[in-house]
Amino acid sequence: MQLAHIDLFIIAGYAVGIVSLATWVSRETRGHQKNTQDYFLASKTLPWWAIGASLIAANISAEQIIGMSGSGYVIGLAIASYEWMSAITIIIVGKYFLPIFLKHNIYTMPQFLEQRYDRRVCMLLAVFWLGVYVFVNLTSILWLGTLAINSVTGLNYVYGLILLGLMALAYSLYGGLKAIALTDIIQVILLVFGGLLISFLSLQAISQGEGVITGFVELMNRAPEKFDLILTPDNPHYISLPGISVLVGGMWIMNLSYWGFNQYIIQRALAARSLQEAQKGIAFAAYLKLLMPVIVVLPGIAAVILAPGLAAPDQAYPEMMKLVPAGLRGLVFAALIAAILSSIGSMVNSISTISTMDIYRHIRVGASEKHLVIIGRSISFIALVLGMICAKPLLGNFDQAFQYIQEFTGFFTPGIVVIFLLGMFWKGMTSYGALAAALSSALLSFLFKMFWPTLPFIDRVGLVFLLCIVIAAGTSVFSRPGQQDQGIAIDHQSISYVTTSAFNTAAIGVILILIALYATWW
Repeated sequence: MQLAHIDLFIIAGYAVGIVSLATWVSRETRGHQKNTQDYFLASKTLPWWAIGASLIAANISAEQIIGMSGSGYVIGLAIASYEWMSAITIIIVGKYFLPIFLKHNIYTMPQFLEQRYDRRVCMLLAVFWLGVYVFVNLTSILWLGTLAINSVTGLNYVYGLILLGLMALAYSLYGGLKAIALTDIIQVILLVFGGLLISFLSLQAISQGEGVITGFVELMNRAPEKFDLILTPDNPHYISLPGISVLVGGMWIMNLSYWGFNQYIIQRALAARSLQEAQKGIAFAAYLKLLMPVIVVLPGIAAVILAPGLAAPDQAYPEMMKLVPAGLRGLVFAALIAAILSSIGSMVNSISTISTMDIYRHIRVGASEKHLVIIGRSISFIALVLGMICAKPLLGNFDQAFQYIQEFTGFFTPGIVVIFLLGMFWKGMTSYGALAAALSSALLSFLFKMFWPTLPFIDRVGLVFLLCIVIAAGTSVFSRPGQQDQGIAIDHQSISYVTTSAFNTAAIGVILILIALYATWW
């Protein structure tokens, strides 16, 4: 796909504009020295709209835009369950998890684990998350983002990596989370506009100019097999989305881990100016998640009609981008870049936060706030360079990358969810129970993978989660008194789980919309 001169001008304008805006919002008042709360938690002043937009901007990147469109092309609407089930998960996180996290005034998820358990559990999870963030998540965002740029423009992979790295550094290194979160509203506007435009033009093309509603009806009539939300066992893609398990099984575990206990995501809510503001942002993000399949799945389904016989499903979204006229095409491409950059900036900032606050601060006891911010920026730079170097050797091609991410993180997800859920809501959970859950999760996942290869991935996550609960609870109960934790159990009497009427109304709205969606395309 060729970009016209006006497209290139728009993309360049976007790049200059986003860096300038990030620099402007990151400025400090005269005489104020940026401290760790400023850099890692945006001075705890984020408004609801920044939190909601930043949650989605961090979440949606190349693997969602290109990958889910490709899955829509192959599987159909069923892949939207990842997005739609996330919406209700986000509401649960806002209602029951955020009050606990904000009450404990934490910077990171490992810090919470240190307060609840002990230093061993904190360090185990901190090192694990750093490894995953650098060598799985960051490398995948960089590499898949580069592949997306290459598929659209033909830009050489090396140049694409360098371009993404430099832009991410320029807009996120100095200002930290504040620069990222407050510019993400622009990123999300571009993302939503670009996605809706492609969906609109795709449906218009299917209807031959008769309107999007006509186009959507025509699409359902011509590709009815792509509009099953719950796959049956005879479906060739059942192993990827095993029927009812997407509603009551392992997908809940993956979503709770991602949206509730993932530093990369939850850090925005930790930076809210208040609990109520964070919950408003959570509700905003939930409604944006309901919209996401229209942006990232529908173009892939439309490509079944408009571009049948693609050599690879990944080509579906770039193929639909060809429908966009010159000028607007530059905006759509800028939206793609925006999604990638926001995810890179968010990931690098989370790596920096955990490294500085959970590890370095304990090594260099008494370090000044200025020194810790400098270390944080240095770690951000090193992490990004390391991710750029390792991206191609670790990943290779898109299909391997997606499988690499899912399989690797899925080995540990059940144990992480057990550690947090039992730690938050059961006083009897001990650090030994937490360590047993972490080790059991990896071991059991590996054994099931080796000896029960036909077990769907989502079902494996759910089964391992249940077994980890039993193991963690049993270990905690039978721990000797001398082995009990140094940490403190959660005092729920001091935490209010009461939410505003606006939040409750928003939550009911999400539930009713999901019921309607699944009832329509069951």
